[in-house]
Amino acid sequence: MRQPPDTPPDSPSENAAHRGVAAPAWLDALASDTALTGLAAALASGRDAVATGSAGSSTNLVAAMIARVAQRPVILVTAHIDDADEACDELDALLGEGATLRFPALETLPGESHVSLEQYAERIHTQRALLGGALTPGMALVCPVQALMQAAPAPDALETLSLRLRPGDVRTPDAVVRWLDGAGYERVDAVEEPGQFSVRGGIMDVFPSGATALGADGRASGSAPIRVDFFGDEIESLREFDLDTMGSDRKLREVELVGAAAEAMSRDKGAVSILECAPPGAIVIVHETMEVVEQGRGYFERVTDARSIFGPPAVLKTLQERFHAFCEVNQFSTGANPGAARFALPARALPDFSQDVPEAVGELRAMEGARRVVVVCNNDGERSRLEELRAEFAAGARFEAHGAYLHRGFLWGEDGEPGALALVPYHELLHRYDARRRVRRLRGGRAADAFVDLQPGDYVVHSEHGVARFVGLTTLKPRAPKRAPLAEEHAVGAEEYLTLEFAGRSRLHVPVSQIEQVQKYVGGFKGKPPLSTIGGKKWKSQKAKAGESVRDLAAEMLRVQAAREHLPGVRYPDDTAWQKEFEAEFPFEETEDQLATLAEIKRDMQRERPMDRLVCGDVGYGKTELAIRAAFKAVEHGKQVAVLAPTTILVEQHERTFASRFADYPFRVESLSRFKTRSEQNDVLARVRKGQVDVVIGTHRLLSKDVRFADLGLVVVDEEQRFGVEHKQSLLELRVTADVLTLSATPIPRTLHMSMLGLRDISSLTTPPLDRRAVVTEVLPYNERRIKQAIARELNRDGQVFFVHNRVHNIRSVADDVQRLAPGARIVVGHGQMAPAELEDVMLRFMRREADILVSTTIIESGVDIPNANTMIINDADRFGLADLHQLRGRVGRYKHRAYCYLLLPESRPVKDTARKRLQAIEQFSMLGAGFKIAMRDLEIRGAGNL
Repeated sequence: MRQPPDTPPDSPSENAAHRGVAAPAWLDALASDTALTGLAAALASGRDAVATGSAGSSTNLVAAMIARVAQRPVILVTAHIDDADEACDELDALLGEGATLRFPALETLPGESHVSLEQYAERIHTQRALLGGALTPGMALVCPVQALMQAAPAPDALETLSLRLRPGDVRTPDAVVRWLDGAGYERVDAVEEPGQFSVRGGIMDVFPSGATALGADGRASGSAPIRVDFFGDEIESLREFDLDTMGSDRKLREVELVGAAAEAMSRDKGAVSILECAPPGAIVIVHETMEVVEQGRGYFERVTDARSIFGPPAVLKTLQERFHAFCEVNQFSTGANPGAARFALPARALPDFSQDVPEAVGELRAMEGARRVVVVCNNDGERSRLEELRAEFAAGARFEAHGAYLHRGFLWGEDGEPGALALVPYHELLHRYDARRRVRRLRGGRAADAFVDLQPGDYVVHSEHGVARFVGLTTLKPRAPKRAPLAEEHAVGAEEYLTLEFAGRSRLHVPVSQIEQVQKYVGGFKGKPPLSTIGGKKWKSQKAKAGESVRDLAAEMLRVQAAREHLPGVRYPDDTAWQKEFEAEFPFEETEDQLATLAEIKRDMQRERPMDRLVCGDVGYGKTELAIRAAFKAVEHGKQVAVLAPTTILVEQHERTFASRFADYPFRVESLSRFKTRSEQNDVLARVRKGQVDVVIGTHRLLSKDVRFADLGLVVVDEEQRFGVEHKQSLLELRVTADVLTLSATPIPRTLHMSMLGLRDISSLTTPPLDRRAVVTEVLPYNERRIKQAIARELNRDGQVFFVHNRVHNIRSVADDVQRLAPGARIVVGHGQMAPAELEDVMLRFMRREADILVSTTIIESGVDIPNANTMIINDADRFGLADLHQLRGRVGRYKHRAYCYLLLPESRPVKDTARKRLQAIEQFSMLGAGFKIAMRDLEIRGAGNL
């Protein structure tokens, strides 16, 4: 274990500089701050300390300055898992990229099978780094208290938890498969997400979690899927490959895979505390000691098997006794260590800035007389927009713009004193949502193109011959035609054919090049459809009959399409500077699909013909952001935008999202819902008529006859399948002149079929956003022990739980049952028959994390975005439709944590056949991007209507 060097570097900024990252200039200015230097000197000498006065993210600043000034490693302990993630992002900005190690908490209970391979791999990598002396002076290790309570494998067992592969190694494919099986990897037909592997002959594809791969050039990487090519029992080559094209490119000379087989091993065979692996010369900083102890105690009490868990007293004792110095940083508490030195930090919370943007910028300028003002911007878009706001509302202001990540701002030092500083995150200045940064990209599942994948035995329709059964793919070498004089020269190579079986066991081989003639059968026929006869007349008459029945619908569509073609729509100009800045301010990194779909939407808007585009993307894949950008383009051109959402709660959420994204631009966003009084609704409608509202968001109330727009340019329809027939008719009339953008995760069969037939434009989002995980989905009989365990797991990782029960008459008694299973949890109940103010209060309490469990009906089904809620339990799941189940499941798994969805079957009644099929489909299609597949399965179960 490497010890800290005796001679510290000359200046605190050198440590960041040697990692190639310049320290922010304002941070160097704090190197002489007396509060910080005094605290750092006491800790460097080995004396324990208590510092009070923490505010905002100031504790992370204190940790960074102690690491730099005392020139020792720092171990920062937080009470909450998310606090640790925020601290890692901020310390990377303060100390330099790569100066922070994170030891994450496993989000499972001891003994559970769903261990996150990714979290486990990160724990192993961090443990190895600590044992190898990687935590050097000026660096930080960040751990939530739950992670410190979970045992780590014994150091001598670490080698058994990884598998090293190199070209030329003699390893049988079976041996590698056995290791992957035991290490927690899932065997699938084609890999789509981390933790999966597939085998096809001598080729093995592995999508590793936390692997380290060395390329031929010696550069390390670690998040791409790997292709292992065997020649007999020898590894012939290792390559990274692309999930979209399945082509392998970058050669690798070594791959190290990490597994999670160790949960049982770490419990019984010499498990250790991770603190035993950290250098004893480190300084420990505990943020909010009482909260850390409380969270640790709550976690320990909920654990049913404590063999691999250390109690909070043991963890605190190790932190105090093993390391060089121990420091508590609290907001109020004076600490429980009587011999510790006392320090008061000169930190306090930022004032609340005005909701009005010009006033907020003016308040920022007013601070300059008393202190140095630094606005921390998350990206270049925020920085350039800040410069515009300065020029417009505070010309000559001296506040600085710095690119970094800061979760919560604070004031440091007394007004007028040298070194007094105001650190203001851009999102707090403008009352934007807290920007959650996502750290790395996951490649998406290919569910949207996999929906056409055919399995032997599937029923298909050949456009000329009718219904057949798909037998399989066959490779055939076509016979050369007789009497062809050049046949010898132009020998035809082997080609793949789809083999189809018709009535009378007759078979037809269709070349893959003509696959457009074959579609998967998605009719509504109960049981097995009758096979057609090749060359028979029945299929032709069926086609003719279907053609007649579709004419009425087609005539209506043609009328609308003809009107759309001849009535000129709005032709929007190219992107302006404001549009580019607005898009650059988006706090997340867009996926390739989002950018491609956005280009299609803009191309539609810049043509004269009105847009009618369906954006089909799974829940949480960024459809709303695309709608926001389209709306911005419309309102900047002077047009009004109407956003239709199926539920009042979703309207409220959309209003918050749109308002926060439009916060620093002069556009007005309003909503119409039953949460507003009659007079408030009338006021909004009057202003819409006068053109004083740019974006109005509402339920089907927006389609009422008394709603009139001054100049409507764009209609956004969220989850069209939730609107009724009469609403669809109103939408059809809107489509004649206004641009229409429809968003859906699981479009209704007719909408999907129309898009697939080319009657409507369709864009598909299939790549998951950063850090998105597939939801672990389980169908199980009602079981109180499993429910209790699922709730305990979620509460242990600081999360929240949705419990869905779709019967209002006994929802209170169900909530009482849930309370009995989770005695310490805070429970709220919500349903659509509650008074609007009462329901709003319930939802706000849950969103603000003032409640742990929400027992509700399906009012949460559409669009509710609560990143902290990642376990859902659906009672009587057999009573729900397929799209409903998928929408409900989409409420969890919207952030980086692994999410769980439990579909409970009734104890007292049998499950019907169609319900069983729905539940099988939702359990089968739990991969990322499954919405398209589920819509296709819905098409199979319900039929495609009269198209």
